[in-house]
Amino acid sequence: METVIRTTEQVNEANTWVLVLTAAGIPHRLETAESGWALLVPTSEIATAREALDASDQEQGDEAPRRVDGSSVRVAWAVGLAAAGSLLVFFVVTGPWTASSRWFERGAAAAGPTLHGEPWRALTALTLHADSLHVLGNAVAAALLLPAIVQPLGPGLGVWLPLLAGMGANVVAASIYPPAHVAVGASTATFGMIGILAALQFSSPATRSDRRWVIPIATLLLLTMLGTGRDADILAHMLGLVCGGGLGFLVAGRRRALTNWLQWSLVGAAALIVVGGWHLALSATRR
Repeated sequence: METVIRTTEQVNEANTWVLVLTAAGIPHRLETAESGWALLVPTSEIATAREALDASDQEQGDEAPRRVDGSSVRVAWAVGLAAAGSLLVFFVVTGPWTASSRWFERGAAAAGPTLHGEPWRALTALTLHADSLHVLGNAVAAALLLPAIVQPLGPGLGVWLPLLAGMGANVVAASIYPPAHVAVGASTATFGMIGILAALQFSSPATRSDRRWVIPIATLLLLTMLGTGRDADILAHMLGLVCGGGLGFLVAGRRRALTNWLQWSLVGAAALIVVGGWHLALSATRR
């Protein structure tokens, strides 16, 4: 018979408990709860498990309360839905891809300009979509996948990692394709989310045990909606996957957590860099 001895909304805290009990050789199990994770141990091991965890807490001292990586389920879903809504709203502003569109003329990831004087295109292209089906697929993917990243990493890292994965994939793709090649869409970032989730799944005990369904379902979802169409940029999608995986492993190995203030500051910085990228793009039009 098992008993819940601790619950938390923070995945890194749950991971710490798992590591402590594993090191102490105490049987345990981590399962999802309504607001995060619950740690269960055999009833006969309750006292020993609590003693080991309390000792670990004491060693961490005052540092533990400041370790706020990870978000509640509610915050994670709010960030995912906000990202999805932003893609849809911006599509309403820019419209679909047309030859006369200034948005696409100045913001699409044209390989030549991206590498020669207009690097903002690697960013602005993530916010442009060729048609309603394209943006809808990416919006649904963001709404479903981003919460699974934000919950363990926090809103700041959760937003920045897919953004960096998408930008990095666009730059690498631009260096491979001929200068005339043009691409748009957040697909590189959404495939980057799969890479990030895969890295976290292999690096995190909690994610390994409770998020096994995310990777195969997300891959099938994205390949169905984004990756198999006539105009799908398979190379860019795979580059996004690789970039996301690399970034995921990089942050999974961090020793220090970010404060709540810094997490939300990173969210603000992400919004500002997108606005700044478009300012550069549209300002260049008037030169």
